[in-house]
Amino acid sequence: MSKKANKSKVINIKNKRAEFDYLLLDDYTTGIVLTGTEIKSIRQGKASLVDTFCFIHNGEMWVKNMYVAQYKEGSYNNHMERRDRKLLLTRREINKLQNAVKSPGFSIIPTLLWIDDNGRAKLDISLCRGKKEYDKRNAEKEKELNAAVRIAKYR
Repeated sequence: MSKKANKSKVINIKNKRAEFDYLLLDDYTTGIVLTGTEIKSIRQGKASLVDTFCFIHNGEMWVKNMYVAQYKEGSYNNHMERRDRKLLLTRREINKLQNAVKSPGFSIIPTLLWIDDNGRAKLDISLCRGKKEYDKRNAEKEKELNAAVRIAKYR
């Protein structure tokens, strides 16, 4: 496949529930350690960030429960669909996130999986605080008001 054909298809796999369920406070872009069949599946757009979260173990950041479909032509070299995958962050960023997560109510949630210009998979993660039910209702009302204002502008 030529580079032009590869760049024409943009891969952006979004965690749609993250903005609804959580208040996103701080964003980070990380690299992700993948096997050969995993990156091929992601380039085909066969991945999901539903119910994923990040955790820190032994000073390393991991993403848990990220779904990457098995590569159709992977044979016996195929990967497990839901396995823990290591994220590539600096020590300073990991320490900062680890200190923030110690506070109750905070968690680290993946928000976007994408492919950069060099063909590498990147994962955007956010430090989040869970929303209460009334926060979700207020967010919905605010979104509807903003949509109504935008429509009224163009009339």
